[in-house]
Amino acid sequence: MQSPIHKTPISALSAVGSAVAFVCAWQLLVWLGGYDKFILPGPGDVARQFVLLTADGRLPRHAYHTISEVIPGLLLGTAIATPLGYLLAKSPLADKLLSPYLIASQAIPVIAIAPLLTIWISSTYWSRVVVAIIVVFFPILINVIAGLRSVPIELYEVMRSFRATRWQIFTYLEVPASLPILLAGLKMGATLSVIGALVGEFVQPRSQGLGFLLLTARYQFKTDAVFVVMLTLAAIALSLYALVSTAERRLLRQQGKF
Repeated sequence: MQSPIHKTPISALSAVGSAVAFVCAWQLLVWLGGYDKFILPGPGDVARQFVLLTADGRLPRHAYHTISEVIPGLLLGTAIATPLGYLLAKSPLADKLLSPYLIASQAIPVIAIAPLLTIWISSTYWSRVVVAIIVVFFPILINVIAGLRSVPIELYEVMRSFRATRWQIFTYLEVPASLPILLAGLKMGATLSVIGALVGEFVQPRSQGLGFLLLTARYQFKTDAVFVVMLTLAAIALSLYALVSTAERRLLRQQGKF
């Protein structure tokens, strides 16, 4: 196995190289296509707009509001999905009763539910957070169920042969054995939470959040500002994904799985 000491510089170098290649391809496309700034701004135009929005405080302020919605949405969505997923995985009765409703709910677009939340929830902030919770909830729920059901039945029999209690089976078998799949669901939820918060801001565009800044830039035909917001959203999602990935490596390393 390759040592993490040698792996990290290589990974960082690859990331920088791919970013440089992306920017070069982007600029080349603008040059060859002869696109106007309104249609497709170049990297330089986007960089200048980023500096402008950062200098006047608009980008940090709106990014802060979006992050303050994303984090609670991810944490609360995980907190709700995890115990419910455990119940569905361990109880056939609960699975039969609740699964049809949970699956049917996924056929309803979040953008259709969001306006109702603005009616039912008086707080603009919490209506946005609830949208993020809804988006995060189902993927994490499915991964919790899949992780628990992936535990081999033979391991349960071994635990019972040692007269392990229900709590011991949960802590020493179910959690460690299903952890990789659970963390994979959490990584997916980390990126989706940004989408959920953005949808909430589109429905409740009250002068706060990157969604409001994006809509404002679109209405003002500032395509470079739109790109700045989109790249900022991508940076937030990548940061959350990296945090979960770091936690995943540490947890799985303790189990000897990484």
